[in-house]
Amino acid sequence: MAWCSFQFTSSWPHVSCSAYQRSVPLQQVKLVSASSQRALLIPIIILIYGVGSFNKHKPWIETSYHGVITENMDTVLLDPPLVALDKDAPVPYAGEICAFKIYGQDAPFEAVVLNRTSGEGVLRASGQVDCELQKEYTFIIQAYDCGAGPDGAEWKKSHKAVVHIQVDDVNEFSPTFREQQYKASVTEGKIYDSILQVEAWDQDCSPQYSQICNYEIVTAGTPFAIDRNGNIRNTEHLSYEKQQSYKIMVTAFDCGQKRASEDVAVHIDVKPVCKPGWQGWMRRVDYEPGTGSRQLFPKMHLEMCGGPLSGVKAMVELQTNHIGKGCDRETYSEKSLQKLCGAASGSTDILPAPSPSSNWTASLLTDSGRDSDLIYRFDGRQAANIPGHVVPQNLTDQFTIATWMKHGPSPGLRAEKETLLCNSDKTEMNRHHYSLYVHNCRLVFLLRRDFSQVDTFRPAEFHWKLEQICDKEWHYYVINVEFPAVTLFVDGVTFEPYLVTDDWPIHASNIDTQLTVGACWQGPYSGPDLYYFHGSLSGLTIRPGRIETQKVISCLQACKEGLDINSLESLAKDIKFHFNPAQSVLVVEGEDLDSINSAMTKVSYINSRQFPTPGIRKLHITTTVQCFGEDSCLSIPDVKAVVMVMPPSEPRITISGSKRLVRPASDLRSQLGVAPFKEVHITSTVIRGDSPSGSESKKHEQKTVPGVTELMHNLDYCDVLLIGDELNPERESLEIHHSALLGKHLDATNSTSGLSIYGVDSMAHYEQALRQIRYRNWRPATLSERKFRVTCSELNGRYISNEFILEVNSAACYNPMTSTHIGPAPPAATVVIVVCIAALVVIVVIGVYRIHATHQESSREDEDEPKDCEMDWDNSGLTIIVNPMEVSVSTQAVAGEANEECSDEDDEEEVQVAGLTSTDSDNTDEDEKEETSRVTKLKWDSCSGTY
Repeated sequence: MAWCSFQFTSSWPHVSCSAYQRSVPLQQVKLVSASSQRALLIPIIILIYGVGSFNKHKPWIETSYHGVITENMDTVLLDPPLVALDKDAPVPYAGEICAFKIYGQDAPFEAVVLNRTSGEGVLRASGQVDCELQKEYTFIIQAYDCGAGPDGAEWKKSHKAVVHIQVDDVNEFSPTFREQQYKASVTEGKIYDSILQVEAWDQDCSPQYSQICNYEIVTAGTPFAIDRNGNIRNTEHLSYEKQQSYKIMVTAFDCGQKRASEDVAVHIDVKPVCKPGWQGWMRRVDYEPGTGSRQLFPKMHLEMCGGPLSGVKAMVELQTNHIGKGCDRETYSEKSLQKLCGAASGSTDILPAPSPSSNWTASLLTDSGRDSDLIYRFDGRQAANIPGHVVPQNLTDQFTIATWMKHGPSPGLRAEKETLLCNSDKTEMNRHHYSLYVHNCRLVFLLRRDFSQVDTFRPAEFHWKLEQICDKEWHYYVINVEFPAVTLFVDGVTFEPYLVTDDWPIHASNIDTQLTVGACWQGPYSGPDLYYFHGSLSGLTIRPGRIETQKVISCLQACKEGLDINSLESLAKDIKFHFNPAQSVLVVEGEDLDSINSAMTKVSYINSRQFPTPGIRKLHITTTVQCFGEDSCLSIPDVKAVVMVMPPSEPRITISGSKRLVRPASDLRSQLGVAPFKEVHITSTVIRGDSPSGSESKKHEQKTVPGVTELMHNLDYCDVLLIGDELNPERESLEIHHSALLGKHLDATNSTSGLSIYGVDSMAHYEQALRQIRYRNWRPATLSERKFRVTCSELNGRYISNEFILEVNSAACYNPMTSTHIGPAPPAATVVIVVCIAALVVIVVIGVYRIHATHQESSREDEDEPKDCEMDWDNSGLTIIVNPMEVSVSTQAVAGEANEECSDEDDEEEVQVAGLTSTDSDNTDEDEKEETSRVTKLKWDSCSGTY
C-alpha cells in the first residue's frame, strides 16, 4: 500500500505517493465538495486503486554497468548494482520485476532477480570463465516487469543497458623458458655487458602474473651475473687456460613470485684471444712400430684473425740428432750394409766390433745406449793401431775412404790437428803417406804419392771448409780418390775442395807403415801418437781399387725414418713442397690459406724399420706469412711437438736341434767330414702384450701361450765357436763350402776359434747355411769330444739368440780283450772257450753283414748321397750271452791280435753306436756330385760288436 499526500492548487489537486516518488495530477476526479474532506478522500482512494489496474510503464535500469569477476569464480561484482525500477509500483505485477535477460554471443553469464518488489538482481557466471581464454565480456541486458497479472501477460521490458565485465587473473601458471638451452662464446680477458639474454614467458593473462619480474643464476660460484631482463654478463676476466667452458643453470620468477617449473642450462665457451698462429695440433703423437705412415696434425689450421695475406711458407723439421748416427738407421755392420746397398766387395772395416780376430778396437771407448750402433768415442787420449795384415796394401790411383763422424769445435785456444786416420812410417822415419784430419773446423785429406819417373809437384793436400765438420751432429763422409781428383761427399752431397796444395812425391822405401785411427803414429823414438781426435767415429772403411757410386753412398747414409705426405694427388695445385735429402725437413708453400691448412693435415711421420729405436722425436714448425706489398706482415709463433715412438715387440730368437752327435771315426776322417748342424732350426717369436719374465725355459714355454706369434725377420750374423781348445789345423777343420752361400747375401770367415757367417739375410737362409757347415777330423783317435756354441744376432747384436751347445763324439772302438787284468794267467780251458765264442761271433756277424750289404745296395739307388743314419750299423737286435766267469780269461796273443785287427780296419769302417742317430744336412749340387762320385765301401769291424 502506497502512502500518498495531497496538494490543492488553483487548478487541479495533486497527490504524491511513496511508490512513485512523484506527483500525479488528479485531472479525472471532480471534487463534489471542496469543504468536505471526507468527500475528497473517497475519490482519491478510488483513483489510486484504479490506476494499479493498468501496466502503463516500462521498467527502468541504468544505461551501462561495469563488472569484475575472478576467473574460475561465478559471481560478478557490478558497478552500479543491478536494480530495476517500475513506475507502476506499488501495483502488483505491473510494478514488480520478474526477470533480467542477457543478449550477446556466447556470453557465459546469467542475471538472477533477487527481489521482485525492489527490483534487485545479481549477475552470475553460467559457464567457465578463464582469463587466458578471454579477458573481457560485453553484452546487453534488459529488465522485465511481471506484466498485468499473475499470468505475466502484457509484460514490459526496460531499455537496453550495456554490461562490460573484466575477468580478473589468478596466478596459476609457472614461467617457462623459450629455449631448451642457451649457448654463447666469449673471448678470454674481456668483460661483457651482456653475453647473451635468456627469455621466459608465462601463460597467465594479467600483467601481474604474466610478466617475468626476475631472473636468477642457480649455479653457485660462477663468475657470471644476470639482470631482471635476463641478460647474462661475466663478473671477472675469463681465462682459456684456466677453464674453457662453463655450464650454469638459470631460473625465472613472474611478478607473483612464482618460480619457473624447470631451470634452463646456459653453456658459455671461452675462446682464446685471437692470436695469429696454428690451432688444433697435439703436443704429442704416439707412433706404433710397423703401422706405416701416421698423420701428425690431422686437425691443424692456421688462424689469421681475419688478416689479409698473399702467401704462407711453413717449414716442418723432424729433429732426430739424439738417436744413433743422427736418425733411425739400420744398425747392421758396415759390410752387411754395403752388401744391402749393392756396393762392390773388397772394403776393409777399420773399426769392427771387438772380437778375438779384431782385438785392436777392444781398448776404445764405445758410445753405449745407441741402439746397437757401433760407435767409438775418442776423448783425445785413445787411439787404435791397425794390424798390418788388415791394412789394405794395394791402394792405387782409385780408392774410397768412408766414415761416420760427429765432431764439435776443437778444444783450447790454439787448435791442434785432430787425426781421424793416419798411415805413417812405422820405424826410422816419420813420413805420413796418407791421412785424414780436422783442423780448425776444416777437413783435410793428405795423400803423398811415391816417387815416380816424373819429378814434379803433385796434389798432396785437399781442404774443405764446411759447417757440418763442427756442428756436433752426425754426418757421413765419403772421399773418392781418382788421382789427381779427390771428391768429398757429405750426407750424399758433393763438395769440391776449396784448396789444393801441391808437394813433391816421397821416395819409396822398404820401411813398414802403421795405420792408426784416432791419432798419428810417430814412431818409438818421438812418442807413440800425436794429434789425438776428439769426437765420435763409426763405420770407418777403406775400399782399394775403385770408388763408390753416389747411389750406394746415398743408400748407406739414408735414414729409415722421416717426414712424409699422404695423398699427394689431393694437394691443391698452388701448393709447393720439397724435402731435404734425409726427409727430415719439409717446406710447404702456398697462396691460399685453406690450401695450406689442407696440406699441413697430410704431413706424416714414417719409420720403415721393423724394430725402430723407441723414444722421442722432436717436431719444430716455423711459419712465414706474406701480406700484399709487404715481405712479412704477421709473426706466427713456432710449434713444438714430439713424436713418441713406442717400444717394439722384441723378438726372441731360438736355435734348436739335436744337441749331441756321435759318429764313427771313418765319417770324421772322410773327405766331407760330418754336418754337425744338419738338424738345426732357427725361429723367432714375439709376445703381444705383457708377459711374465722368467728363466730361459719359461720363455721357451711361452711359445704355446696365447698371444705368442712367430715373427719372420732378418739376421746379420751367426757365430759357431769352439768351447775349449781351439782347432788344431794339423788334424781338424771347420768350414763351409762357398757354394752353400751362393744366391744369398752371406759371407763367411773362419779361424781356429770357429766360423762366422755374416750378412743381412733371412732366418731360412741362415738355417740352410748352418746345415752346410762341415767338421772334419782326420785323427779321430785323439778326439774325445768337441763342443760347439752357436749364437745368432739381429741388428748387430741388439737381439741375441740363445746359446745352442752341440757336442760331437767319435764312436769308440771297444774290445773287451784289451782290458788290463792283473793276476795269474787264465787256464787253457778258458782260452779255448773264448776262441770258440769268437768264432761263433764271426759267423753270425758275417751273415748279418751280407743282409746289411744287400739292403745298402738297394738303398743307394734311391739316394744321391748316402746318409749316415742308413750307413750306420744297428746291432741292438743282436744279443750274445757270455759266461761272466770266462770273460776275464785272456791271453797276451789274443789281445794283441784283436788290437791289431782294430787298428787296421778302423780306418775304413763306419759304425754307429746303438740308440744314437743323426741326420745330415741338405747338400748342395756340388756336394751331391762329390758324394755320387765317391765309392763307399762298408767293412765289418769285428771289434765294434757288443759282448
